[in-house]
Amino acid sequence: MNQSKEFKAINILPLLLTTLLIIGVDLSSKNSDQRDDEILPFKLVNNKVEIIRDIWFDRNRNRSIPVKIYYPEKIRGPRPLIIFSHGLGGSREGYEYLGRFWAENGFISLHLQHPGSDEEVWKGKENPLLELRKAVIAPLNAVDRVKDVSFCLDQLEKINGQAAKIIKDLINFDKIGLAGHSFGAHTTLLAVGQVIVFPGGKEMSLADNRIKAAIPMSAPVPANRQFLKRIYSQIKVPCLHLTGTLDDSPLGETKAEERRIPFDYIQHSDQYLVIFKDGDHLIFSGRPRWALATGRGERDEKYQEIIKKLTLVFWKAYLEGDNKAKAWLREGGAEKMLVDIAFFEKKLLSKN
Repeated sequence: MNQSKEFKAINILPLLLTTLLIIGVDLSSKNSDQRDDEILPFKLVNNKVEIIRDIWFDRNRNRSIPVKIYYPEKIRGPRPLIIFSHGLGGSREGYEYLGRFWAENGFISLHLQHPGSDEEVWKGKENPLLELRKAVIAPLNAVDRVKDVSFCLDQLEKINGQAAKIIKDLINFDKIGLAGHSFGAHTTLLAVGQVIVFPGGKEMSLADNRIKAAIPMSAPVPANRQFLKRIYSQIKVPCLHLTGTLDDSPLGETKAEERRIPFDYIQHSDQYLVIFKDGDHLIFSGRPRWALATGRGERDEKYQEIIKKLTLVFWKAYLEGDNKAKAWLREGGAEKMLVDIAFFEKKLLSKN
């Protein structure tokens, strides 16, 4: 069996069709839910956010990586870093509602763009859907995406020590998180230890041990379920898994009810699962739909308000070491916030 067929067998088809199904303008929700703010274990802040756009060149792979960095204007001391990996057909400009919100509340958020599975794949093409399908089954795209994450961390370590750089000495490399949606969730789980098991049993790991916590949104699962225990056995970082009851994969084979599989099989660290009621694959995108007339736009905005705040609590708990935030997740705070909008489960596998 050739390498292309091997990758097809592990199902790297999950992806984000957001670029075809939504308007390319980021949604910035203006109406915060007062009740949610009151039950959070900390007060939200609203730091002014600065943005850096750059293109970094990986000489080892002859590959250019566009990046967009959100950071608080008046940043004090080294801060935790969050890297975000977009879905198929996306770009560094996506999911701004998350990057900006995290930065407003003291984090540095780097959104990278993955050549070969980004917006360049489909823009201006006669058959965009066909091009997306070709990109998602290209055997090297899944691997290159994870290597993009590691390259960006390497690059940031270099920049952190350069006096002329704006973000010099501002990143705490002991506190790194990774998040992603759809194909980006696949990237996220591979980067924190999910292994690829080929037919015949051979394994490949792309784990980067610098990553301490992860948020996979709409994570795909392998088509071959024979090796699930092995596939997830090496993940040892806390994860917040996000999905919805209608979260079927637009092009891939993952059904909504299967999105929980990574949560179920990871056994070495705290795991949280949120399943949004009536939430589909696009609720995480942060951009209004072309089909706003269906009435989903207002509901999506509600989901995204919850997603911003819940992910912030998770980052504070597992990157900043905020004991109040961790206790809130463990002891019923999330359930109170999510009542009537989502199901919440947890597996508490660490002692504290």
